Amino acid sequence: MVKQTSATMLLLRGGLAAILSIRGRAFAFVPPSHDGRHAHAIQRPRQPSSSSSSSSSLRLGDFFNNIGRKPRRGDVAADDVGKKTTTSASEDDGGYYDVDDPIEKIFGFFFGKKEEAPLGMPRFGRDRFPEQYPATIDEWAMPLDGDDAEMSALRPLLKNTNLETRKLRLTYDANRDGWDPKSFHAKVDRQGGGIVLCTTKSGLRCGGYNPKGWVGYGEARGSIAAFLFVLNGKSGSNDGGTPGIKLRKVGGPGLAQMDMPETGPQFSPDALVIRMDSREPKLARSKLGSYYERMPDGTNSLFGKESAVQLKDLRVYHGVYAMNEYIPFTDAEPFALY
Repeated sequence: MVKQTSATMLLLRGGLAAILSIRGRAFAFVPPSHDGRHAHAIQRPRQPSSSSSSSSSLRLGDFFNNIGRKPRRGDVAADDVGKKTTTSASEDDGGYYDVDDPIEKIFGFFFGKKEEAPLGMPRFGRDRFPEQYPATIDEWAMPLDGDDAEMSALRPLLKNTNLETRKLRLTYDANRDGWDPKSFHAKVDRQGGGIVLCTTKSGLRCGGYNPKGWVGYGEARGSIAAFLFVLNGKSGSNDGGTPGIKLRKVGGPGLAQMDMPETGPQFSPDALVIRMDSREPKLARSKLGSYYERMPDGTNSLFGKESAVQLKDLRVYHGVYAMNEYIPFTDAEPFALY
């Protein structure tokens, strides 16, 4: 029994000492006195040794102590311990872990600089999946060959979206197809992401980009890449101006688009709502701030001082896909994959 107790105490002391050593400290423990009382653990400074005083050696505790610190020149990876290395300003490779990604911090500490394509697979990023990030508001796409005047006005807004470099086609025109929900969904459902453009009776052109598109199942479709916009009439930023104002999704991706079969386009419950009610099919309402950003001057409506307006026209554009080409987001939200 005494031998088992002694062995257990040794194991416990060894495990605790290992944990404490991770934080770069050493503790000495005084065994219990003969009268049965346990003495307090006495903390003593860790004495430098030949193995721990080396400037190039790394301990597991260094990783935790270095979380959030930007890599410095001269930092070495674990597999370079003991090697004599020199690093010049031109050879700075960014350190042994990526400070922006906690996973990269762990793997970078032990395995060195990250690869551009680990195991031959491209990394996840904005270039491959642009709509996993909020809409950009200070970069603009260039019009494509074949874009008409209206498409050329819309194209700059599509920077960093799935439609940035894809040709567009007019899928729904309310004046042509009808100002009612049934006609709207008959044209836009299962066509992928689309951009809505409407013109008020006062001449204001505005709308929104719906990355997830419509399917008419009566669900809220979320996307952090969704945005609303107001066009200023200019056709690009190369003339010194900007194409318009973009208002990003706020409060996370949820409720970016209310895809209801009994209504027209509806960006969140209140940001831009065109219900196409039979009594007032051309009525549009807007209240910003809860789900989409307010206007730069603080106005909480796309329409300026008015919260509701009558529309003169309403159109929706989708991307052009080749025969048998995969169209993203053509099913209910849980099954709609990119």
